[in-house]
Amino acid sequence: MNKLISNNIHKSFEMGDDSLVVLNDINLTINENDSVAITGASGAGKSSFLHILAGLDKPTSGNIYFNDFDLSLLSNNRLSQIRLENFGFVYQFHHLLEDLTVEENIFMPALINKSLDNEKKLIVKDIMRSLDIYKRKNHLPWKLSGGEKQRTALARALINNPKFLFLDEPTGNLDYENSLIIQNLLFEMSNKYGIALITATHDNKFLKSFNKVYKLKDSKLSVIDE
Repeated sequence: MNKLISNNIHKSFEMGDDSLVVLNDINLTINENDSVAITGASGAGKSSFLHILAGLDKPTSGNIYFNDFDLSLLSNNRLSQIRLENFGFVYQFHHLLEDLTVEENIFMPALINKSLDNEKKLIVKDIMRSLDIYKRKNHLPWKLSGGEKQRTALARALINNPKFLFLDEPTGNLDYENSLIIQNLLFEMSNKYGIALITATHDNKFLKSFNKVYKLKDSKLSVIDE
């Protein structure tokens, strides 16, 4: 079983003569198929922690382990390959490429990974149908609603069959109805493909859907519910 472990993670930012501690001695184990939510006030360090867990940023001290790999010891090329093959990302803003169609945006991680073959294209069709964006596959992003853009971003995050899906306020820019749609789709896709969800969110109703809920406060991580 795939596993992601944070071990004594500390993160601080130097601001002139001062040091701002965002994360202090954070330990967390996330297994394949887990659903984990991290809440806390704005500026508490939720996004920083997600970025460190996903290997997008380095801690000031401590280690992140993906299975037997210590991410801090890997070359940039090897780390990028591990992220591409095992991690997916969905942010508050969709970050779609405006001059590519929906389908082309979704293909992009597979093109980077050099794995876009006929089988992968069939998988993309299945994902688009599951997310109800197949009929929009040839449209450019400016023709999409906010909910459709975020569903496209979710499809793109799923194309390489990630083991862990990182979500940073994924419904923060959506209205209530579209937020519910995206939230329900996330768990449907997680169950269908066996993907762990790791989410930073302020949405108290969304939090109730997760198996494990943690709060970041005063640079410490504590369990709210498990």
